[in-house]
Parts: sequence; C-alpha cells; structure tokens
Amino acid sequence: MTAAVLLDATAAAEWLAARREGLRVGVAVGCFDLLHVGHARLLADARRAVDLVVVALNTDASVRALKGEGRPLVPLEERAELLAELRTVDLVTSFAAETAHDLLRLLRPDALLKGTDRTPDTVPERELVEELGGEVLFLGDPKEHASSVLAARLEQGPAGG
Repeated sequence: MTAAVLLDATAAAEWLAARREGLRVGVAVGCFDLLHVGHARLLADARRAVDLVVVALNTDASVRALKGEGRPLVPLEERAELLAELRTVDLVTSFAAETAHDLLRLLRPDALLKGTDRTPDTVPERELVEELGGEVLFLGDPKEHASSVLAARLEQGPAGG
C-alpha cells in the first residue's frame, strides 16, 4: 500500500481529520534527504507506537536554509515518493518554516516522533505538542546514521580509490 502524498499541509490536515477518529496519530518531522537505515528504524518504531504515521518533510528551501547550498540532494517530490512507498508511512506532507509549529497546530498529533539524537530540551516544538495534549516520543536506534555523512561520502568518492 502506498501512503497518501499531500504536500499541501491543509489538504493533509483534511485527509487526517477524515481518518483519525479513535486512532493515535504521530508526526515525524525532518529533511529525510538521502533516506537511510536510521530513518527506516525510526519509522518502524513509529508504526509500533501510533496508528497513523505522518512524515512532514522540510521543503527544498527550508532544507537549504538548514543544511546549506547544495542540499537537498533529493528534491521534495522525490523524497515524498520514496517515503510514501514505505509500509510504515500513512501520509507524507511538507512544511516550509524553520520549525514545524504551524504544521503541528494544524495537524494536532498525539505524538511528535523524533530520533534518539534529540532530547526534550532540543525539540523546539515540544512545549506546543504538550499544550495540544500530545507527547514527544524518541524512537529509532542510536544516532549512528546521517544523511550529511552519506552526502560527504558521495563527495569524496569510493573509499580506497
């Protein structure tokens, strides 16, 4: 089953509203540029923790603002398509702001899904999610994988020449 891809957040909120009754909704927010096993493990844990898994992708412009010129390596529409093919994901949307505050106000998730590299103090949306009655869940394996590391490896070329 392919997840819904609604990059417009208002359309995503409408889709969610029509399906969420009685279900626990979790939102994972991030760039997801160069999808890797750490992303897969986070989303697998998310599937076990909530009923509906939403991935909210930073737009290309917001990835560039966060990661610098040359990023993302994979454009928004392609990142969304890749994530939509994962069986752990129900909905893919996007947001353009530096943080996901406005998106979370719109989607009103039961859980904000973050990787283990974060702590309650490093999640800018934590207070908002808690005000909305939700919680922040720290999921996935220890942070040993990063798109930035993969991107750097690609620039360097194959190891050992």
